[in-house]
Amino acid sequence: MTMESALDTAREQLQRAVDLLGLSENDWQTLSTPRRILEVAVPLRRDNGDVEMYKGFRVQYSTTRGPSKGGVRFHPSIDMDETVALAMLMTWKCALTNLPYGGAKGGIAVDPKDLSERENERLTRRYTSEILPIIGPERDIPAPDVGTDERNMAWMMDTYSVNAGYSVPGVVTGKPIVLGGSLGRTSATGDGVVISSVEALKARGINPAGATVAVQGFGKVGYWTAIGLENLGLKVVAVSDVNGAVTGFSSVADLWKYFTDHGNLNMPGTDAMTQEELLHLEVDVLIPAALSDAITEKTAVGIKAKIVVEGANAPTTPAGDRILIDKGILTVPDILANSGGVIVSYFEWVQDKQNYFWSAEEVKSNLNEIMMRSFKEVENTATTKKVSWREAAHMIGVGRVAEAHKLRGLYP
Repeated sequence: MTMESALDTAREQLQRAVDLLGLSENDWQTLSTPRRILEVAVPLRRDNGDVEMYKGFRVQYSTTRGPSKGGVRFHPSIDMDETVALAMLMTWKCALTNLPYGGAKGGIAVDPKDLSERENERLTRRYTSEILPIIGPERDIPAPDVGTDERNMAWMMDTYSVNAGYSVPGVVTGKPIVLGGSLGRTSATGDGVVISSVEALKARGINPAGATVAVQGFGKVGYWTAIGLENLGLKVVAVSDVNGAVTGFSSVADLWKYFTDHGNLNMPGTDAMTQEELLHLEVDVLIPAALSDAITEKTAVGIKAKIVVEGANAPTTPAGDRILIDKGILTVPDILANSGGVIVSYFEWVQDKQNYFWSAEEVKSNLNEIMMRSFKEVENTATTKKVSWREAAHMIGVGRVAEAHKLRGLYP
């Protein structure tokens, strides 16, 4: 469980956006209520023959602007409240970037490290069969998230396709290239964080070349963010994984090679530090790219970074956010900063529907265009409305969903 309720945080952010937009109580009731919630029992036959039961979830928060879209998370601490919160954030994220989607989220309360590959496959396929009635390329399109990857998406796509009687590549995104995946999808979330970091530095009048960065997390988001920033000439001075943080490495590429070879960050010549010490480094940019609730009322006090760019979902609690604002630290919110993943997932979905695939250069160019447009909209709204960047991002996203609700009306 997270230290503070992710759902309480998401609802507080929504309430603030509703108030700033001057929306009605009817709007609040509509916007604060998930469209569909499904909890399923997922049995798994272990390799030794034992059968264990796991809880699985799928929340379709909104389908007003299109089919719902969101990741599948395998993590022991997930529960329904967290899944609803993440589906809510995905709804505003898709609207903010103007993708024709609503938000969704799902997953299983399991530690994938405790599963063999065959057990992981059986669990993924059974979960897919349990949520099968509510997913599909025109209904709800899952994607990888914490604890899942392109293998899980291949198994999900195959399970859905076997039941349909024909191949349906568009039912999930984040698939292997050979099964209809998109070039650029693996690094997409990190690429979006890179764009957000560089543009935030420019917005603060800081030259990105040589700017210092600390990255909390060295997984799918943290690694691609760190290597992308380093390739652009920024100086990544510290990174962390679940076991702690290090500084003093010569390059992210060298550290990654050691990490993949040895399974830890304790490369000779580096200096170890705690997660909290990483958060409190005096750097230009701090990027929380691990799990939620990294920046709390306790940890925010010691943050010295000029800019926080949220690579993870909901890494900052409301109390932590207020402290960052009081300290004059610019925070690029998660629904903007880490939206690269869902943007390129949208590209993959479009390519699957058309059976026409783009080059890596086309994917990068289109990602950059949408990220830059969304970034400028948030920056301009924050300036003109005199609100924080988080408030601006939520005002845009929530406002678009509210407008879509009004235009569609209420049936019957």
